[in-house]
Amino acid sequence: MTLDTRSHKAGASYYRYDPSLAVAIVAAALYSIAFILTFIQWIRYRAWVWAIMVVASAMEAVGYIGRCISTQNVTARPVYVLQFALIILAPVLMAACCYILFSRILFLVVPHNARTFQLCWVPPRWITPIFVGFDIVALMLQLVGAVMISSVSTTDKDASSKVDRGKTIAQVGVIIQLAAFGLFSVAAVRFNFTSKRFSKRLDERYEHVDEKNYSIGGIVKNRHWPALLRVVNLTTLLILVRSIYRLVEFSSSVTGYVNTQEWTMYVFDALVIYPCVALFVYWHPGRYLPYLGLRLPKEARSIGAVN
Repeated sequence: MTLDTRSHKAGASYYRYDPSLAVAIVAAALYSIAFILTFIQWIRYRAWVWAIMVVASAMEAVGYIGRCISTQNVTARPVYVLQFALIILAPVLMAACCYILFSRILFLVVPHNARTFQLCWVPPRWITPIFVGFDIVALMLQLVGAVMISSVSTTDKDASSKVDRGKTIAQVGVIIQLAAFGLFSVAAVRFNFTSKRFSKRLDERYEHVDEKNYSIGGIVKNRHWPALLRVVNLTTLLILVRSIYRLVEFSSSVTGYVNTQEWTMYVFDALVIYPCVALFVYWHPGRYLPYLGLRLPKEARSIGAVN
């Protein structure tokens, strides 16, 4: 699944292969189920900030439903561009979810006076704004590049240069996304080791309920937050793999292997991204984190402070 990086001829297929309806239906069904479960969990835990993942899973589901339609009318540009844009955009929102969760895990686990640059590399309150900012820039560049590529016509005098320009812009967008998310992935994985000294003192900062739960301000949550952190780590690595694939896709020629084989898109995008939604259905942040509103309350920022 890729936008053709050459001028498109009227009446020609937008695909460089014969797209499979059966595989598209399977992907649409799986993502639709994941969306429904994500929506139910969102309501159940009232984790309003998790609306980002609800939107992302909905975009994947609609994207692959659109792909089912597109495979039956391969010359229709609107539905082709729609499914392309939704599938491209959704993982960017999932990356934003990872940024938010990592920041809030830091606020939960690390005492107030230990939230230093040396420990976190980025101040917890700035993790989401900084990395989401990079994501937005990367997203806009990719969308601009995609629009430029798909709007080129064979009648344009400078069709070739327009395609090259669009391709270059899209590549820059993916590179920015890859660099920012790569740095975040290293920081998130590193935290698995640096957080161990704080996890042992969790009972000293929060009210112990039983072996499975603790209480913060009367809010009871599952104490095994490292499970959620591991899911965040795995998700970041999977999104990183998908970003590398997209970079290879944009960098390859239209007649290259990646752009002429449909299986690469399903293996390195659809299959890789699916666990990023599905795993959070069971290891939902609402089970572990006490504050999942759109904004972190001021009192939560000082929770766990060591006097």
